[in-house]
Amino acid sequence: MLRSPFFYFIIALFLSSCEEKKTVNPKTASIQKEAFALRDEAIKNIDKEKFNTAFYQFNKSKALFENLKDSANISYILIQIANIHQINGDYYGSKETATEALLYIKKKGVYTASVNNTLGIADKELSLYDDAIFYYKQAANEYTTPLEKLVPLQNMAVVYIQQKKYDKAILLLESLLKSFSNKNSKERTESISKSVLLDNLGYAYFKKGMDEKGFNLMTEGLQIRIETKDTYRSIESYLHFADYYSKKDLQQSDKNALLAYNAATKHNSIDERLEALQILISNDNSPHTSAYVQKYFTLNDSIIKVRNNFKNKSAKIKYDSKKEKDENEKLRLEKAENQLSLQRASYLRIVFAIIFVFLMILIAILIRYYKNKNKAIEFKTSYNTETRIAKKIHDELANDVFQVIAFAESQPLASENTKENLLQKLDDIYSRVRGISRENNSIDTGANFTHSIKEMLSAYNTRERNIMVTNLEHINWENIDDIKKITISRILQELMVNMKKHSEAKIVVIKFESDQKSISINYMDNGKGCEKSMIVQNGLQNMANRILSANGTFIIDTEPDKGFKVKISLPEQTHIKIKEKLNT
Repeated sequence: MLRSPFFYFIIALFLSSCEEKKTVNPKTASIQKEAFALRDEAIKNIDKEKFNTAFYQFNKSKALFENLKDSANISYILIQIANIHQINGDYYGSKETATEALLYIKKKGVYTASVNNTLGIADKELSLYDDAIFYYKQAANEYTTPLEKLVPLQNMAVVYIQQKKYDKAILLLESLLKSFSNKNSKERTESISKSVLLDNLGYAYFKKGMDEKGFNLMTEGLQIRIETKDTYRSIESYLHFADYYSKKDLQQSDKNALLAYNAATKHNSIDERLEALQILISNDNSPHTSAYVQKYFTLNDSIIKVRNNFKNKSAKIKYDSKKEKDENEKLRLEKAENQLSLQRASYLRIVFAIIFVFLMILIAILIRYYKNKNKAIEFKTSYNTETRIAKKIHDELANDVFQVIAFAESQPLASENTKENLLQKLDDIYSRVRGISRENNSIDTGANFTHSIKEMLSAYNTRERNIMVTNLEHINWENIDDIKKITISRILQELMVNMKKHSEAKIVVIKFESDQKSISINYMDNGKGCEKSMIVQNGLQNMANRILSANGTFIIDTEPDKGFKVKISLPEQTHIKIKEKLNT
């Protein structure tokens, strides 16, 4: 996902607006100093692409600004955190954080506009195009200058292209481009803006079928990017040209896809690298297609693990931050209560001096009162300590559980729909714990390979479903290379996941066979089956790609209400020679 050229410009506006520090008394000066130091360090770490560190520092800074009741800096930090979520592919987390930022913004302006633009980007990446358009329009209305409005408006045009509403995209981009028609400015920001508009406008004309006009505009946009050495945004130009040539000249399409891949590698843009590889694989015009497929799976698996790891860490950081905030609030209340007690004791001493006759009675009452109070405090402290220790055991799941609890508290549980939703959330938590562990564990390709396969398959056995495996141990697995074993394990895993999600099968039979040249896997279940045209939608595209990348074949036999069968054949040894390493 390539960002708007003004994305960082808007962030700079936020930073400058937050630099005005209010005069504070000495008691809060140290807190304020630490809060700004953490915030500024987080900004530097974003520039260094150390996003996990920046995320942690922003959350610590936010907690301190909450103590100072500094809503401007809290909202600024939440917008930054929302953008870090987007960089890590966590668009739901980004929406949640951006929405929280709105609670701290006192009036509409550049802050609310940025939040709406962020929500628009998240919904675009989640393919919620109508919602994205709504938020982009809100942002455009809230920005005050043409330069600021350009950000959401050109983002809106990109969504129109994705919706295939090319006339709307062209009309909007043409109107935006007119603002540059009377300018000869060589400012780099304006050149970047113009190149974005030209490239997107050309791409819209091409998708509409006006190839020549589209080609000329995209070429003009790319030329500006070359002249300004804007290698990052040239990625999008090369991807557009790769698409343009995909049905005209496959060699030129591959060339542009590789240019995009190399530029994306230089800028560590994983999504654009994957998009370039998809084009190269789809073209299938190179002896290195198998290598591209392997690289695609490697990159895709890697980015999924990185992003899942970020989600887990960010959830824990948020949970710990909330827990620390609650504990600080509790300490503050206890301190206020202690101060009140001291004031009360002082007042009582004065009263005792005046009314001596009641001195002994009052002393007895106060002694009993403080004894009972101290016991209660000791008990409460002990209880909180034990609770805190117990919660640490559940840190990895605490945020998910907390969200489910919040859902249960805020929704009418008497509703059947709410009950089903709650059960689904609980099932998702359980499935994620087992699924993540199972799917991300390394595969034992040694002597315990058959045992690990059995263990994986047995996880899908239930009272209602019986999974039978035959001839697994009759295969001479010592002759099978590790890559093939990993491929077989992943294929079986994807079949199981697909069966669980879609099949409703009661009986599953998996039979292994082998000869001197190949291994066969015969899968059959008595589930509800499906139309063959729905197979890819049912989640078996990864399985098909894995089989093909291993030079294997597969035959699927299925119809609605007639079960699901697939016969997979893989050569015993893989003889794929990769002559050229892709740059990682």
